[in-house]
Amino acid sequence: MVELIIDLWTGAVPLRHAFWWYAVAYGLVVNLMTSLVFLALLVNDASPISLIVAFLSPVPFNLFVVVAVWRSADHYRGPKKWADLARVGTVIWLVILTAA
Repeated sequence: MVELIIDLWTGAVPLRHAFWWYAVAYGLVVNLMTSLVFLALLVNDASPISLIVAFLSPVPFNLFVVVAVWRSADHYRGPKKWADLARVGTVIWLVILTAA
């Protein structure tokens, strides 16, 4: 597990895996789960601090994945446009998921 985290952080994971699996698929799951926790806390009149923590909890994962995709795009040997689209797409996707 630690090796995978290091590989993601350094961009050693192929771009298609970093983007489709970690940014899109796992990003959706992480953000959906934290949104459900946030809504459960909201419905149960949780403290404002609990709500803030729940709302911001996916941010570290999202930032990590943006860095992972960005660095994987640096190592991508295909057309530059796909690396650039992956970078932009990841940022937009995770901003939307975080804000939703």
